[in-house]
Amino acid sequence: MTKQTYSKEVRERAVRMVREHQPDHPSEWATIQSVAAKLGCTPQTLHNWVRKAQVNAGQREGLTTSDRDRMKALEREVRELRQANEILRKASAYFAQAELDRRSKP
Repeated sequence: MTKQTYSKEVRERAVRMVREHQPDHPSEWATIQSVAAKLGCTPQTLHNWVRKAQVNAGQREGLTTSDRDRMKALEREVRELRQANEILRKASAYFAQAELDRRSKP
């Protein structure tokens, strides 16, 4: 099974269609199912796009896409800094031991 990816334009259009056709259906889920069938994506996929758009618009609680991207970048930076610190700590211990060994030899 291959995962189909949709362009940003298709996702935005789909979310816009859900908003525009909401009054024509008894619930948001019914609207999502109708629009998803027209676009050829799964209702759950479209539901996720709608939720993400609502978060980004401030209509729903959660991390916006830009906040999530920033958090991922910061987590990656923290991971890299921790690795660098570990390398420096080991190098410092190695050179300190080498200096002690050098001093103890006559």
